[in-house]
Amino acid sequence: MTELLTSSTVDVYRSQIARTASRVAARFTETTQPTSGASLAELQNLVDRVDLAGSGIGTASAIREIDDLFLAHAVWFHHPLYAAHLNCPVALPAVAAETILAAVNTSVDTYDQSTVGTLMERRLIEAVTGWVGFASGDGIFTSGGTQSNLHALFLAREAALAAVGGSRTTSMSRLVVFATASSHFSVGKSSLLLGLADDAVIEVADDSAGRMLPADLDAAVSAAVAEGRVPIAVVATAGTTDRGMIDPLASIAAVCDARGLWLHVDAAYGGGLLVSSRRRHLLAGIERARSVTVDFHKSFFQPVSSSALLVRDPRDLVAGAWHADYLNPRENDEPNQVDKSLQTTRRFDALKLWATLRSMGTAQVGELFDAVIDLATAAGDLVDADPELELVGRTQLSTVLFRARPGDVPPAVQDELVAGVRRVLFESGRALVAKTVIDGRPCLKLTLLNPEATLDDVRTILDIVKDAATALAGISPDLVAAEATA
Repeated sequence: MTELLTSSTVDVYRSQIARTASRVAARFTETTQPTSGASLAELQNLVDRVDLAGSGIGTASAIREIDDLFLAHAVWFHHPLYAAHLNCPVALPAVAAETILAAVNTSVDTYDQSTVGTLMERRLIEAVTGWVGFASGDGIFTSGGTQSNLHALFLAREAALAAVGGSRTTSMSRLVVFATASSHFSVGKSSLLLGLADDAVIEVADDSAGRMLPADLDAAVSAAVAEGRVPIAVVATAGTTDRGMIDPLASIAAVCDARGLWLHVDAAYGGGLLVSSRRRHLLAGIERARSVTVDFHKSFFQPVSSSALLVRDPRDLVAGAWHADYLNPRENDEPNQVDKSLQTTRRFDALKLWATLRSMGTAQVGELFDAVIDLATAAGDLVDADPELELVGRTQLSTVLFRARPGDVPPAVQDELVAGVRRVLFESGRALVAKTVIDGRPCLKLTLLNPEATLDDVRTILDIVKDAATALAGISPDLVAAEATA
């Protein structure tokens, strides 16, 4: 019997999917911590023992092996003590849609490979651009925020080159992008991939919370133009990765409008505010952008991958079009998505968001994002009130930055404890937090994207952090208690 999914194997498909779902469900119910705590060496040994060049062992045995190898040691984002990165538990209707995607295997690069799938993606893009405030915008689904940002800056680069005219080779070295130190790393990486100069990303000053200062943006643009540089775009961030802060979009848009600059808003993290009933105002001014990134696999609780690049003017997407007779014949008047995308073969990831919105509605999705922001606010208060912890800064979204300070250790020791505490937690698997650097000093970071997590769960994570810090600092727990009550 063939192992391919065809009309002759649907009964096998049905039973295999049911058995696999049962195994995954069992892991969800049996999981007691975010990850197993197995070491890198142990996991490498388990992986190396698998004979990938040998004879097949059958689907049932292969899934059992995956259960023991992968599911037993996976990182579980649904667990309430996972608080490290921008990962989220996923919406059930989206998981159901993933099952459909994998089985049908649609590619939405051309209409003749997807038919109604193309139309559904276009309808969804129309809806999302409407949430942004684009009257007649367009866009394309991408693999994630990095690709969306790269695509946006590619389009902005092409627009800048067209405006300058002359030789592409001689003009490239003059092109610049404006962003802050808190902008996503993909801005710098995109500059590299787009062939820009080493100094093409000009860092704009920000305030104490990491938000771009519009006056300093204006001054930076003036200085660059005076030097003969050519601005490609300004990248504003709606949800910085570390601080969860939103740049003053309306004021930045005013600078861009006055100077005729392309404004790209990276709302990969904060895009969920588009459907928030309580916090949508935080994105005021986003409608004045020329392009926007939204990651649905963050604040819309979608499985990876699900992101989109949105543009205010559909004509901007034409810059990336490329003709191939076998894909987009010139006589074809069907809607062709390959002309808009950097990818050719592309999954129908829009179906996941479609299923979620039809099942839950936009209001419920917005409520889930509001819930994790509420939790982060309460968690910040909890940290701020704890004498064994130091709150590094407040957030507009769902991150909490802090340090442990057991006993009366000096700042230098607090800094040293950051990496050690994160390592202790990771190696135990009991709770997962992230580490970053703010204003030159390391700190721990909670990224809260689980709407079912509670303040008690956060308190548990903080207690584990404090215990680890106390042990690493070699301080008696009794001394710490005495210092806290002094």
